[in-house]
Amino acid sequence: MASRVEILNDGGFRSDGRKQYELRDIVIDLSQQGSADGSVVLSHGLTQVSASVFGPREAKMRSQTLHDRANINIEVTFAPFSMGERRKRSRNDKRVLDFASTIKATFEPAIQTKLYPRSQIDIYINVLQQDGGVLQACINATTLALAAAGIPLLDFVCAVTGGVQSASPLLDLTTLEENDVPHLTVAVMPRTGNITLLTMETRLHVDRFEEIFQLVTSAGHVLHKEMKAAIKDRTRTLVAAMSVAPKAVGEKDPLYSERMDDS
Repeated sequence: MASRVEILNDGGFRSDGRKQYELRDIVIDLSQQGSADGSVVLSHGLTQVSASVFGPREAKMRSQTLHDRANINIEVTFAPFSMGERRKRSRNDKRVLDFASTIKATFEPAIQTKLYPRSQIDIYINVLQQDGGVLQACINATTLALAAAGIPLLDFVCAVTGGVQSASPLLDLTTLEENDVPHLTVAVMPRTGNITLLTMETRLHVDRFEEIFQLVTSAGHVLHKEMKAAIKDRTRTLVAAMSVAPKAVGEKDPLYSERMDDS
């Protein structure tokens, strides 16, 4: 009989070698993907998600047009190879539709949709690999893609999962941990402190709820720094590529001076 994998051993280490409050490595790739206005490939450990944003643009269907704000359209797909078992989920799959609806509700308080009446913002999310924290990865990828597309946000939306093994809180859970411990996912707007999402698919004792909620919220602020730094680095790269580096006050533009001399 195979031995059961320990979620947290006596030394305080988890099955993947992390400590209780340690987050998985995050990798952010903001390279341009196709004709998207903003895109990202985000990895939380072995969980990988891509997100692409198109718009604001004219709605494809007149029934989806809102006269006072932009309509947010979110479509989520799961790659058949993203799980151990190859199972293709259609876009009309109930779990996929609920997933997209949850993400839409999470971002409605953050996106300044009133700036773009009678238009639509399309967000396409593709889950490439699953190893726990899929919802948090989708939310964080959407935030980065929106920022890369220049969509005005009231604040970043940063999501983290958390759970409790016996009396020990855990952050950023893997699939193995999600299947074994009660857990929740929280999405926070770090600058304002507003919570745009709190979801639990398992029971969590009320005595443990406040502790894990505070830990997950604090972890959201840590993720915010990483995400903000990635957006800044991407912006610097674009500015450098366009040769539009900011000039010091009083510094002359050589091209402008040359034109003035010719005239």
